[in-house]
Amino acid sequence: MTQGLFWIDAAIAALCIPLTIATARESRDPHRSRSIDWLGTALIAVILVPLVLALSEGTTWGWLSVATVSCFVVSVIGAVGFVKVEQRVEAPIVDLQLLRNRVLVGSTLAILIVAGALNALMYLLSLYFQDPSTFDMSQLDAGLATLPAAAAMILVTPLITPLAVRIGSRQVVALGFILGAVGSALLIFVDASWEYPAFVIPLILMAVGLGLANGPASSASTSAVSADQVGAASGISNMARYSGGSLAVAAAATVYGSAITRHLEDGASQTDALAFGLSRAALLLALMSGAGVLLAVLMGRHRGPKPEAVHLAAAAAAVTHTIPTEPVTSSSTAR
Repeated sequence: MTQGLFWIDAAIAALCIPLTIATARESRDPHRSRSIDWLGTALIAVILVPLVLALSEGTTWGWLSVATVSCFVVSVIGAVGFVKVEQRVEAPIVDLQLLRNRVLVGSTLAILIVAGALNALMYLLSLYFQDPSTFDMSQLDAGLATLPAAAAMILVTPLITPLAVRIGSRQVVALGFILGAVGSALLIFVDASWEYPAFVIPLILMAVGLGLANGPASSASTSAVSADQVGAASGISNMARYSGGSLAVAAAATVYGSAITRHLEDGASQTDALAFGLSRAALLLALMSGAGVLLAVLMGRHRGPKPEAVHLAAAAAAVTHTIPTEPVTSSSTAR
């Protein structure tokens, strides 16, 4: 299955690349330096790689172990170095002046939470559905089991613009995170006796909520800046999207695995331990969505250009999630 998906992706890329070259018009700012911020790029890796590693292995290594603390220290040093470099390079990856824009910062953090919560949810459910102690689904079946979430996000997209016009973008973001928090909260009560239909409503609530939050937040991140800064603001938002997915998946997997291990050590069955792990991870997702509600308040009002339907629709669709394609076993999750 994995090889088949690889060749499908390769074929799509082979078709899209020449089509893009032939049809997309080149745009360039003649006044902007064409130099590449290689050092800033490297420092982003210095920040994220040790941080994701620490979040993933902290339970195994110990949160106060030399390895874990060293990873956090390296990330902090990388962050400080990144700020220093971006203040001096000719063409920085991130224009630090943009971070003074409260709307941009708030919407970017909202995007980070949306991407993180959605990626973490799909990752956790994929592990749970495929485990032999629960539903023992195949990789394909586990992917199909998450289709209600994808369908819900597609169906909610046309509703985003009318709703944003009627009640305001910030209110839509807050409403979306509230729905996401409710969906996550339902999963906190997951039990070993739950059958698949019990997961459908939380899945749909989270997908609808995060879709609602993502659209206006993505639109606000670019409409809150001047026209010549839209590309930079979009880059910041996209970086937050991918970083949020990586960090949240690492954190949720750590909570999931450590809760399973602790419950097994207390004498619980494998099935009960898996349900307990999913419940604790769902609590983390609920807290993330709750933080998103607060961010919606902090984003404030702005007088940027009114986004059209196509902009909000594109923004709403700019969320992806990844489902593991490798076989998953109980031993790999209860580390």
